[in-house]
Parts: sequence; structure tokens; C-alpha cells
Amino acid sequence: MSRPPKLRRGAFLPARVGPKAAEDEEGPVVRDSGGLSLRAMLPNAITAAALCAGLTGIRFATDGAWTYAIGLVVLAGVLDGIDGRIARLLNAQSRFGAELDSLADSLSFGVAPALILFLWSLQDLPRFGWFAALAFAISCALRLARFNARIDVDDQPHKSAGFLTGVPAPVGAGLAFTPFYLWHETQLEIFRNPVVMALWLSVIAVLMISNMATLSWASLRPRKAIRLWLIAFVALAFAALLLEPWWTLATISIVYLALMPYGLVKYGRIKRRRAQEQAAAAAAPPGAAA
Repeated sequence: MSRPPKLRRGAFLPARVGPKAAEDEEGPVVRDSGGLSLRAMLPNAITAAALCAGLTGIRFATDGAWTYAIGLVVLAGVLDGIDGRIARLLNAQSRFGAELDSLADSLSFGVAPALILFLWSLQDLPRFGWFAALAFAISCALRLARFNARIDVDDQPHKSAGFLTGVPAPVGAGLAFTPFYLWHETQLEIFRNPVVMALWLSVIAVLMISNMATLSWASLRPRKAIRLWLIAFVALAFAALLLEPWWTLATISIVYLALMPYGLVKYGRIKRRRAQEQAAAAAAPPGAAA
């Protein structure tokens, strides 16, 4: 029996995976046999810092320091939003960084929020409360796994239209904390009620793993007439976040949820327009475009 031919070294390289992988497919994947460069260490260090922030939030939750616990998860979300951009700016994308980012997201935005909210409220409803916490953490992991599995799939209608599929993991964590934001500012125990919290967490878990189209801020292209107004609004929102962080986070969460139907309607229009264009192209006689 003849032996199979040997492949040349580097002839075939593994597919890039991870939450940031779809953003850096512009150039060829280069296998780095010498480890990470110093340039690549900066974005990976930011990802590791996000992971540390999320896990440290659990430590503060065990002491009942809820504002520090949830604040650290919010900080992890901020760091998660900049690590991939810094990697692209420095041309330092790597498979290692993508895998680290996926792991950090699962722990910081799935496991940490689930445990923090269980200690804050859900432990008063031991069975159903723990089930809701598990559902949230598992849904976050499944969402990330689905994202990784679809990276090399060419047919992605949501992505090609500038939308996401389901609620992103960092946004899901922020939405999950909405009852805490309101409880902290109003001291109304209804927001800390374990039944209410369990139902809310279950709803957010479903939104994360759903197939619904959700808005992606990175693909938004505001008109020139409103760009200055938008910059001013973002600046004011940042100031509000510093002065009244919990009310601001609650408002952002509510606005995001309120915009979800708009995203569905907008995607529906794009989907119908594409279907009409495809039908027109299929009905056109051969050579009509010539």
C-alpha cells in the first residue's frame, strides 16, 4: 500500500475562529511558530484584563458589594469592545487572541453575571433560580459557539445585511443587570424579587440564542446632517454615565430593547428587497443585461 503524499509545510492552514475572527479575514493567515510578538501582546493583555474584571466581580459579589461586582462586569464589556479594534489597528490579530477572547466572553458575560445575580436575588428561589442562572450562562456559551461555527459559512443573511444574530454576549450581560440598576436607584424590592429576576434572566437567555436579527452599531451609517448631533449625544451620554451610572445604564438597556422591533422591521425590508431583486434577476431573459 502506497503511503499518502506529504503536504508541504504551511501548505494548508487551519481556519481562523473566535468572536473577532470574522473581522480580520482581509489577509492570509500566517502561522507563527515563534509565539506571540510584543505587538500582539497588547490586545491579548486587554482581553485578559477583561477576563480578570469579570471574574473579580464574582469575588465582590460574595462579599455583597453589588455595585463593585456589576461595575466590574460593565468594565469588562468596555475592554471587550476595544481589544479587537486595537488588534486590527496594530495588525496583531491571531488565532490565540480569538480563542482567548471567546473564553473571556463566556466567563465574563455568561458565568459571572449568572453567579452575581444568583447571589443577589436568585438564591432565594434555590431550584428555579439556579436553573435560570444556568440557562443564562449556557446560552451565552452556545451563542459564542454558534458564532465560531458560522465564521467560514458564506451564506450569512444577517451579517451581509449589517445585522447580528441574537443579542451579543456583552449586551446580554448588561440587559440581565437591568433589574439591579432599577433596584439600586429606587430601592423597590419588586426588582429584586427572585421570581421576577428568574423570568427576566430566562428571557435574556432566549434573546441571546435566538435567530432574530438585531442591530449592529458598527454597521450604522448616520446621515451627514445628524452626525454632529450624534457626536454631541454620545458625549452627553458619557457624561451621564459618569454622573448617574445606574440610571444611564438602565436607560440604555430600555432603549436597546425598544429598538429591537425596529431592527426586525428594517431587516424585513432588506430581506424583501433582496428577494425581489433575485426574482427579477431570475425572470430576466438571458442576455438582457448585455
